[in-house]
Amino acid sequence: MPRDFRKIQAWQLADDLAFAVYRCTDNFPKDERYGLTQQLRRAVVSVPSNIAEGSSRGSRDEYYQFCTVARGSLAEARYQLHLAHRLGYLQDEQYAGLEALADRVGAAIHGLLGAIRPAR
Repeated sequence: MPRDFRKIQAWQLADDLAFAVYRCTDNFPKDERYGLTQQLRRAVVSVPSNIAEGSSRGSRDEYYQFCTVARGSLAEARYQLHLAHRLGYLQDEQYAGLEALADRVGAAIHGLLGAIRPAR
């Protein structure tokens, strides 16, 4: 069952989102370094990390579970992006771009979950 996670579309998109978030958070206020910046970065990195880890597991059940964690981490990151936008740390255009990419990641994870759903 293990597969090369770099070939999974959901991972590729999540990796792009993590990269984009890291770039944007470089401009967050320095007093947020150990607050929202760190929390957002951890959440967004968790998405591709869990997809990668799950894809290397030996069972569909484990893979599915890791992908549901990735989906949860994406939701957490989306809220934190929303908050950063409300606080004025992200401009409207930046936020819209990140949200659009997050939508694509969410759709890809949804598709992946459907494809790997364990038989019950």
